[in-house]
Parts: sequence; structure tokens; C-alpha cells
Amino acid sequence: MSLAAIIPAKDEAERITATVHAVRDLGAEVVVVDDGSSDDTARLARAAGATVVRHRRNRGKAAALTTGLAQVGAADRILFVDADLGESATAVGVLVPPVADDEADMTIAVLPPQGPGGGHGFVVRLAREGIRHLTGWEATQPLSGMRCLNRAALRAGSPLAAGWGVEVGLTVDVLQAGLRVREVPCDLRHRVTGSDWRGQLHRAAQYRDVARALAVRRWRDFRSAS
Repeated sequence: MSLAAIIPAKDEAERITATVHAVRDLGAEVVVVDDGSSDDTARLARAAGATVVRHRRNRGKAAALTTGLAQVGAADRILFVDADLGESATAVGVLVPPVADDEADMTIAVLPPQGPGGGHGFVVRLAREGIRHLTGWEATQPLSGMRCLNRAALRAGSPLAAGWGVEVGLTVDVLQAGLRVREVPCDLRHRVTGSDWRGQLHRAAQYRDVARALAVRRWRDFRSAS
């Protein structure tokens, strides 16, 4: 069975080399989608052994993942990996066995505490409560971007929810299709979003996209029930 990894990246020159090397060590084909970077992300990712596809302008996480999916062919299992994990990205390997052994259709990484910073608890609450309302499932880390999916889960989750709503949309769609989701503890370390104005703008965009993904799925359920 084949394994491919998609890494959406924007201005990740500092960490992309280590991230690509760590994921390649898992035996995965690695596709990096450079989503409008202004630094050397694309060049460094290619030098590290990844296939690189570039968006000339930033189009958002979901669009980058969709572009990556078009590049991986018929891989049986797909990893979604954040670009800022660096050497810790090798830990995403624990997400693969439950899918490979047909114990889950999608696995989701549960990360350890990442230290000071962050502050997006209101987005997490929105995502967790929305998933529970629509599926009855209680997510530990509903915004976790590190996932492994089989082809059935990818079909259920397509098309991906827009922007930062992609994780919540995937979780709802896969569960509503009657497929199996498992959370897996994963010792990953990523850059924490700060509390400055850039961090606040990022969280506002997350909230907007998560709310939109949930609203689309509530409306879809309403129409199905009508």
C-alpha cells in the first residue's frame, strides 16, 4: 500500500527542510504546496526531496490541500502534515497504522501542550460544539491538521471545506458517512500563534471559516431532512 503526504506551506523557509526530511523518512511521497510564499519555501522543499507545486498567490489551506491531492495519484493513504513541525514531523507516523490495518478510516493527531501563546480557545469551543451537535462525537482537538485518511474518507470529505474550516468539515463529513475516526496521541511541536494583532487576525479568520463550514453542514442536514 502506498503512502503520500501533503504539506501546505506559506513562508516556512525556516522549518520546511526539516519537515520534509522527517516525513520522507516515513517512506512517504511528499508533496509540498507553496501557497503564495514570498521566501525560499519552494526551493528548499524541492532541495529536500519533495515534489513542489506553487500557487502564485495565497489561496488558503483547503485550496492548497486540494492542489496536493491532485498530485498524489492513486496513493492508498494520505497524510496531511503542517509545514511548521520541523523534525518532530516524524511523529506523524503513528497516524498511519490504524488506517493501514483497517481499524480507522481517518486518524487525527492529538498534540501535547505547546507552551505559552495561542489563545484560540473560542475557536476550539465553536469547532468542538459544532462537531458534537452534527455527529454526536466529542473531539479532543477538533482543529488538529495532522491526519491520515484512506480513500473512502477522502471521498466522504470532498470537496474540502474552505480555508481554515477544512478540519472541522472533514471530521463532520467522514463521521456522517458512517466511517471510523480515531484520535491518536502524537508528540508534535509546532509554532504557536501569538497574541499580537497578526495572531488575532489569524484567529478571526479561523473562526469565520469554521463557522461557515458548520453552517453549510447544518443547512445540508436541514435540506436532507425536509
